[in-house]
Amino acid sequence: MLRSQGPGPAAVGMHREGTHREGNGHALHAPVLVLNASYEPINVCAARRAIVLVLKGVAMTEEENGHFLHAARLAIRVPSVIRLLEYRRIPHQTRALSRKNILLRDRNTCQYCAEVLPSSELTLDHVVPRSRGGASTWENLVACCHSCNRQKGNQFPVEADMKLMREPRAFNLHTSRHIMRLMGRSDDKWRKYLFY
Repeated sequence: MLRSQGPGPAAVGMHREGTHREGNGHALHAPVLVLNASYEPINVCAARRAIVLVLKGVAMTEEENGHFLHAARLAIRVPSVIRLLEYRRIPHQTRALSRKNILLRDRNTCQYCAEVLPSSELTLDHVVPRSRGGASTWENLVACCHSCNRQKGNQFPVEADMKLMREPRAFNLHTSRHIMRLMGRSDDKWRKYLFY
């Protein structure tokens, strides 16, 4: 983490290339694509974490996003893509089962009515209700708006005359790469690393 040895909090600022204003730090939360040493995309992290990895010598910047981070004696370009310097074996794994990951997998879309909503307006639905033996698994949890959740209640979708948009599945490498591609649409510098 960058520490300012200057006069106070104002000693660290952010600005875009070509400007000289103090920024509000939003660029530190921008998504950064993380590549393995082999250039294989393996993760997305916040710019703040990416800068730490670069400063520690664990990664190097491959692409920049046009912002600078200024400290008392240092100006750093904020990365858009970083690459780990040593190859990391990534074991075959699925992501942790969590509300956040279910909403990410389902792209904040109600799986019954197809409405895209902010995460605060979505809930999780057990396709097979818990009271009827349904487990909390990737294959039984879907993003659902409150209206559809009330309509379905304690029933199977067919009993409530509702149909799922798609069969729920666990996050896998294909799903993760697909989400990276979706996120990368807002940053053209990611494209060449995501095998379009």
